[in-house]
Amino acid sequence: MAGETSWTFLTNHSHVLICLAQDSTARLRDVAVQVGITERAVQRIVTELEEGGVLVRHRDGRRNRYEINPEVSLRHPLEAHRSIREIIALGEKLSIDL
Repeated sequence: MAGETSWTFLTNHSHVLICLAQDSTARLRDVAVQVGITERAVQRIVTELEEGGVLVRHRDGRRNRYEINPEVSLRHPLEAHRSIREIIALGEKLSIDL
């Protein structure tokens, strides 16, 4: 597409979070394909989201299940009055089918 740029309004962190909100048992390799980044990048993002208290990884046999804490505030001062719940709701409103 002519004039197409590589940036988006939502970050890869948001995209990964939305994917895991849509399917809490998604494999990270599948999330990587949906988001368009490497599996390693998704692993790093999931680790950062865990460290930030946004999600918890639970082991279910050989698979992981991700539990999102929707009450966590967004990190940037301009949006700190908003929560993760709103990012997830935005993904649902936009019908993001990554």
